[in-house]
Amino acid sequence: MGRTAMSRRELRRVEVLSRVQAGELRLMDAAELVGVSYRQGKRIWKRYREEGAAGLQHRSAGRGSNRARPRRFREKVLRLVRSKYGGEPGKRFGPTLAAEHLEQDDGLKVDSETLRRWMLTEGLWSRARKRKQHRQRRERRRHFGELVQMDGSFHEWLEERGPKLCLMNLVDDATGTTLSQLHEQETTWAAADAYRAWVEQHGVPQALYTDWKNVYLREPSEAEQRAGEEPLTQFGRMCRKLGTRILPANSPQAKGRVERNHGTQQDRLIKKLRLAGISTLDGANQYLRQHYLPDHNRRFRREPAEPQDYHRRAPGKRELDAIFQREEERRISNDWVVRYQGRFLQIERESRYAPAGGKVTVSEGRDGRLKVVYRGREWKWREIEAPAPRPEPQPIADRRAIEIRKKLYRPAQDHPWKKWRPKLWQQSQAAVGSALRGAL
Repeated sequence: MGRTAMSRRELRRVEVLSRVQAGELRLMDAAELVGVSYRQGKRIWKRYREEGAAGLQHRSAGRGSNRARPRRFREKVLRLVRSKYGGEPGKRFGPTLAAEHLEQDDGLKVDSETLRRWMLTEGLWSRARKRKQHRQRRERRRHFGELVQMDGSFHEWLEERGPKLCLMNLVDDATGTTLSQLHEQETTWAAADAYRAWVEQHGVPQALYTDWKNVYLREPSEAEQRAGEEPLTQFGRMCRKLGTRILPANSPQAKGRVERNHGTQQDRLIKKLRLAGISTLDGANQYLRQHYLPDHNRRFRREPAEPQDYHRRAPGKRELDAIFQREEERRISNDWVVRYQGRFLQIERESRYAPAGGKVTVSEGRDGRLKVVYRGREWKWREIEAPAPRPEPQPIADRRAIEIRKKLYRPAQDHPWKKWRPKLWQQSQAAVGSALRGAL
């Protein structure tokens, strides 16, 4: 077996010992320069005199490690990686994820770094280009529940097996604890469902860190600015009832914790869903709850800097149902009807006239059930059909056509206008003549 290239330390020893051989240095000084004891220096000098520069190379250079895996084991692992976990650069498993599944699914335990070297040698993996750090990372919060970052990520989570979905992701800033749910869109109900799941599992956090999407935050209207009112979205109103502040992030880098978590999920979750053969939204969410998230948090969760939990105790189910509702203000018409989302709600009359002011709150629960509340009191109602639309007014004829018809019109011979007009003309002429004569 041929020798490999010498290391820097070995080349340095060759240089120093060649000076000893030339009489420029004493052996004691050479041992000091190469950083060994005088006794070890004599051993190295003896090997150099007997074998030359090649004698200073490590005896294990070019030989396999005594702890190396058997060749058959390596071939079996690489065959599984190539068939189950390989593929195009965007779809293949990384060494860390592949090592996890080799141990869990195939019963083959191999270190991720060892697998990385094997995959690099076989061309099954390529070193990722290291990007320049954009900015210094913000220091984590010190307590669990002090700040939770929340964001949605649209991606082909089911690849070609299903539609494009949105992953609602919540990540605790102090510990990295993650809770995720898949939804069709990033809507108010999607955010409310994910946040309620966090509250039921961990409690009510102190603050949420989100972006400026209309689901979470919005700019105040002119009327709100004049009145000095706080602009609230439906989700913001739910958080205010729970006592959770919403802090806005002005850039994706500001909420880097959850953004990096998106990247982790887009690498690991997609491949795990593919292995499990999941192609539906419900199946993916069930897999997330029962398998993926417990394993993800076990691997990536870290202990907070301070042991105190800053979550407040979660309210009961009935109170949560009352909090996680859409609420909109409507007016009652004179016939006790409230319009809401294109629907007509007939309120049961309690007097002859509708209430003064006529403002009620219509609450819609997650199951679509409606409540009509007036001054803290719930009213009974029934849905009625929409009234028939008013008939559209007939279009006015063209003005020019009307004038033409007027010009073409000729009254009949016995029309009263023809009877009194000559007499009127004679009277007017007589009046004019008398006036002239009086003037003369």
